[in-house]
Amino acid sequence: MFARDEASRTKEEFWTTFGKYMSPIPSAEGFKINWVNYHTRLKDVYFRMDIGRKAAIISISIEHRDPALQELYFEQFLELKSLLHATLEEEWQWQLHVPLEEGKVISRIFMELPGVSVFNRDHWPELISFFKPRIIALDRFWEDGKYSFEMLK
Repeated sequence: MFARDEASRTKEEFWTTFGKYMSPIPSAEGFKINWVNYHTRLKDVYFRMDIGRKAAIISISIEHRDPALQELYFEQFLELKSLLHATLEEEWQWQLHVPLEEGKVISRIFMELPGVSVFNRDHWPELISFFKPRIIALDRFWEDGKYSFEMLK
């Protein structure tokens, strides 16, 4: 079992490694981008990558506090579902109003890779191979999809 500070260092080391690996890759628009902390530039909508002890998840996370607005954003993504799945070249799971442990409610569109752990360095190549094509595809999707959300800002 990892101590809390050791676990934190291991996660930080993975994300630093992933960031360095991804840094030469430009965005869909050809610009330098921080892939680890991807900014959608849309308040309360995030592209999240997370790894725990048992799985890795990449998601579009809609975190608006107002459930009605959260649902409106979710519905707008539903309008773009075909484009999203075509760009990702796979179908993701869709969840509206998911309660999290800390009491927050979010909606998300995600893909999960079970059976991997950030604490097992032998899994790191598999984790990078999981995250890399998906975050790049999300960026390609967002290059066109973001304009559908301008009226919701």
